[in-house]
Amino acid sequence: MSNRFIGARQTTIAHATQVHGTGVHSGAPVSVSLHPAAADTGLRFVVTKRGRITAEIPAKVSNVKNLTLCTVIGNQEGTTVSTVEHLLAALRGLQIDNCIIEIDSKEVPIMDGSAAPFVEAIDAVGIRELPAPRRFIKVLKTVRVEEGECWGELAPHSGFHLDVEIDFPSQIIGKQHLALEMSPGVFRNELANARTFGFMSDVERLWKAGLALGANLTNTVAIGDDRIMNREGLRDPLEFVRHKMLDAVGDLSLSGHPLLGAYRSVKGGHRLNSLVLQKLLEDSSAWTIVQAPRVREARPVSFDRAAVAVAAE
Repeated sequence: MSNRFIGARQTTIAHATQVHGTGVHSGAPVSVSLHPAAADTGLRFVVTKRGRITAEIPAKVSNVKNLTLCTVIGNQEGTTVSTVEHLLAALRGLQIDNCIIEIDSKEVPIMDGSAAPFVEAIDAVGIRELPAPRRFIKVLKTVRVEEGECWGELAPHSGFHLDVEIDFPSQIIGKQHLALEMSPGVFRNELANARTFGFMSDVERLWKAGLALGANLTNTVAIGDDRIMNREGLRDPLEFVRHKMLDAVGDLSLSGHPLLGAYRSVKGGHRLNSLVLQKLLEDSSAWTIVQAPRVREARPVSFDRAAVAVAAE
């Protein structure tokens, strides 16, 4: 098959890029550098401290350690990185298969609460194809997880389709539903700009639990009893469900490969997204790896560990 095959080659970013911000839960400053990576590297976090690499954590669901308000991944030695979902959503949403994510803290910065700043950083350096065919996880049969009124399922589909429904007792949110066939253009235009949100009534409880220490009106849509507290209001009437769909893109990226399947979520969140993905991967009869046809060679990319260590100093 020719180059007209969509997504035939694996990709990485063309050059390194960096973002700086604050952890929404820790309140700590953090820097993240994205580095080009060779084919079959996948999305991989490299934790640094004072110029030294202290841990490497592949972005895979088997490494998920916590799902309380955000997605936390970690290694067997106890090193963790939290709030990974928005950055991973940007990478997977733009169909980037391979990237080294160097981070000098335990939490990815919240930026403005959406994936848009990460998309902008990637756009500034570009995306490059690699000399290897892309591999997909193809869903072969439907898997479903139910928890009370919440349920989610992955079903066979020729592309990557998301169908997300939320229902909150707050009159500000209520019931919202959105279904989209995903592509880089759809991710950019429909999801990337949607911000995380929270309820003012939960703030004190979260602070006592050591969470949301970095949350404010510049990075979170704050919902009061009867109004949006942010002066600028919402970016879109469906911003709440769009953000939940953005989260799903990030959480499902932990499959390790792009998915060929349709994901349906009702009243879900990080926990449900992870449970459905885990159930799929635990059933070897429910999925298979398929490979795009080989295409002409492109210039290879290598990851320089020394360069990361120098950059971290």
